[in-house]
Amino acid sequence: MTFFELNAFLNLSKTLHFAKTSQNVNLSPSALSRLISRLEDETGTILLDRNNRGVALTKQGIDFAAFAKTCLEKQEDLFESFKNQNDEISGTLRVYASVTACYTIMPPFLKTLAEKYPQIQLSIETGDPAGAIPAIREGRADVAVAAIPKKDSEDGLIGLDAIPVRRSPLVFAASVGGPYENLEGSPQDIISTVPLILPKTGLARARFDQWISSRNVKTKIAAETEGNEAIMALVQLGLGIGLVPQIVLTNGPYTNGFTSHAALNSLGYYEIGFIQKTQFSGSESYKRMRAAVSEILHKDNA
Repeated sequence: MTFFELNAFLNLSKTLHFAKTSQNVNLSPSALSRLISRLEDETGTILLDRNNRGVALTKQGIDFAAFAKTCLEKQEDLFESFKNQNDEISGTLRVYASVTACYTIMPPFLKTLAEKYPQIQLSIETGDPAGAIPAIREGRADVAVAAIPKKDSEDGLIGLDAIPVRRSPLVFAASVGGPYENLEGSPQDIISTVPLILPKTGLARARFDQWISSRNVKTKIAAETEGNEAIMALVQLGLGIGLVPQIVLTNGPYTNGFTSHAALNSLGYYEIGFIQKTQFSGSESYKRMRAAVSEILHKDNA
């Protein structure tokens, strides 16, 4: 068996999904199936229970996944020791951030990281801010930029370390020159009469849904989409007003051509910052890198 095969099996043991794992390891599903069959032949046991309902690890598969994890961690430590004779901190840091976060929150952190630890490489996944915490919990990212839930009222921070960086109110964005640039009335009057463009999921949507439910307010939803960038694109088309953090309008490509209307005070503010797990597990070189990154995050945002 090879390190590649061990990595493919370990990936499959986490996803329990052949199609997803095939994409992750750049194999076709049929090639991945043959790889698993070779491992089962070599180990002389059944590692996966495959049936019409899905895929599950057998008892032997669980043990083999632990073996694969240990082997890959030792491989990483060994190879890093070959590369870094001067005991430099290195590795690949996986970051999840929205496009907005990449030009607002990320630059100061990346500048400090490059200055202190030039051997640390970055792998950045961009996506909907609502996917940031799941990316950390699922192990797809080491660090993510996200709206930080309130510990006393919103679930999501158990086992996670949150480092606030910026505070931003939620507002309704409108296109300058569009039909909703100038609106009159209270925020409640506006949201009950003007078409709304809302995020499908996430903290802002949860707060919005909770508020209208508690007030029995009827709304006109023009569109539901993923990510602030998609919301702003539809706002620019004049389809309605979009619920976004104000930071989206005050930084980057949306500083011109848009205006904002106050959202309901009950929707409150976003605390935006970095999210990571409180405990780091993996190879020794990986844990050293994560400790160094965590020190930067806490020191720069103390």
